[in-house]
Amino acid sequence: MQTAIPCLLMRGGTSKGPFFRAQDLPRDRPTRDQVLLAALGSPDRRQIDGIGGAHPLTSKVGIVSLSEREGIDLEFLFAQLQPDKDTVDTTPNCGNMLAAVVPFALETGMVAARGETSTFRVLTLNTDMAADITVQTPGGQISYEGTARIDGAPGSSAPVDIGFLDTAGSVCASLLPTGNARDRITVTGEGFDDFTLDVTCIDNGMPLVILRAQDMGCTGQESVAELNANDDLKRRIEALRLQVSQQMGLGDVTHKNYPKMTLIAPPAQGGALATRSFIPHVCHEAIGVLAAVTVGTAVKMPGTVCEGVAVLPQGTGSITVSVEHPTGEFSVTLDSDPQQPSVVTRAALLRTARLLMRGEVMVPRSVWDGAA
Repeated sequence: MQTAIPCLLMRGGTSKGPFFRAQDLPRDRPTRDQVLLAALGSPDRRQIDGIGGAHPLTSKVGIVSLSEREGIDLEFLFAQLQPDKDTVDTTPNCGNMLAAVVPFALETGMVAARGETSTFRVLTLNTDMAADITVQTPGGQISYEGTARIDGAPGSSAPVDIGFLDTAGSVCASLLPTGNARDRITVTGEGFDDFTLDVTCIDNGMPLVILRAQDMGCTGQESVAELNANDDLKRRIEALRLQVSQQMGLGDVTHKNYPKMTLIAPPAQGGALATRSFIPHVCHEAIGVLAAVTVGTAVKMPGTVCEGVAVLPQGTGSITVSVEHPTGEFSVTLDSDPQQPSVVTRAALLRTARLLMRGEVMVPRSVWDGAA
């Protein structure tokens, strides 16, 4: 005997995973987490006994509910699992999975279309971050067919437009959690000599530590495979992450998925700058939505480590920053306060999403018997 739980398997941006209605999962968090681990098949590197995809980008979960808060339509809880760990982290955001929230709600009848296009305000519970999400609903039905393309996902799809309303200090206490646009850090640890470098600690939707690739002995144009095979580099990056997180007010992040570590280098494909992002121990094939927003903010802000590396787009109002990554680029449009051009007031971007499968995921009754 097993417990059947309704879910939809969805791609959101360059991530994918099962989406659930909150009411279909256990109310208490420990049981809910055990259910999610069983559903995805963690901990196991291959996730062979679950529906996880054996990679952090495909070990994600979306939990959606209708909102009773004024001005909010839907509430979204994101959960990051790891293939080989028994952790369920609901602290960070995921802008890619966010792109699938409104399609999921329309597919399950939680909300109804509002015309040829439909806009809903979604609150991400992880960090109390609101976003207006617009999807295509011709004839009152969610559409996945279209010409929008995003690097990191094959083919083309209908656009999902996301406008983030307030992202500064999503997990940290403020946009610049150390109080500085640039900090000089001396890193100590085992297995390598001490080293000193400049970093920018910033959180505009995702806590990031941004550092110049050259300071780590890299060009910033290495392939994902090269970086993942560089154990010395990963050892030094992790030592930096654990040390600087204390200064960011994040405490011990040994078992956390943040802050993400982002290497930057001059652009090679006509963008603003090149990135190689670790999430946090594996190099990302692309870059996360909110990581791109945060990098774009650092590009626009004076005094960060991006100065002298990035090619800043011209303009003082709304600008589009093209963030290069291993499989392409990610463009983020940033609106600024007219009185303070370096202060980003709104970030807008394009994603796509698609329903992959609908049905029920089965978990052992020993994990959950289906009772509330």
